[in-house]
Amino acid sequence: MDRVLMAYHNIYHSWAWTGGHADGEKDLLSVAMREAREETGIKTVTPVMNQIFSLEVLTVDGHEKKGLYVPSHLHLNVTYLLKGDDREEIRNKEDENSKVGWFSLNDCLEAVNEPWMKERIYKKLIEKMENLKI
Repeated sequence: MDRVLMAYHNIYHSWAWTGGHADGEKDLLSVAMREAREETGIKTVTPVMNQIFSLEVLTVDGHEKKGLYVPSHLHLNVTYLLKGDDREEIRNKEDENSKVGWFSLNDCLEAVNEPWMKERIYKKLIEKMENLKI
């Protein structure tokens, strides 16, 4: 557990961890696993633990998505710690990201262009992961 699979997000122009919208679906762990598979192409995704790893409320600036303006809003960010097989083929999901890649923990922080996400979210999650006794 020394690398992170990330996707280069088309809207935010930054490398990011995978994720998506639950859109009313109640099994958030299942949503997280499905999004990881859909956004990266890997097939083997398993939870390291079934509990929520982290929970944040994030601001999202207004942006354009699929030709439509999406106004500023809040996201309830539910993070699960998942494990994938780095020997599997990866691919991008063109409508959401333009690249997918494995990064060391240090390199993933260097790749993130969003200062708030890097400093307040990703660093916290990496520290938390490094302190786990798994």
